[in-house]
Amino acid sequence: MVNIIKEEISLEESLKKKIEFICEFAKVQPTIINGSIRKIDKTNLTYIEPHRIIINDITFLAFNYSNEIFIENLSNKIKLSELENYIK
Repeated sequence: MVNIIKEEISLEESLKKKIEFICEFAKVQPTIINGSIRKIDKTNLTYIEPHRIIINDITFLAFNYSNEIFIENLSNKIKLSELENYIK
């Protein structure tokens, strides 16, 4: 039987502050859902689930220690500094 181990990881504090500052400037409230690390027991397979930031019904994906953010999926990438243009 396959055993999947899930460990929640918290959003990096500096990234969280940047997102909250941008949202405060744009007068919107973000919903932040922490990502996780999923490991398949007795293998070397690991998946890092990104943090989800929901703003105005748009889901943004973010990874710790990155200056890029993804819109809806991992194929639409923007810089964190451009986030304000997408939430207005």
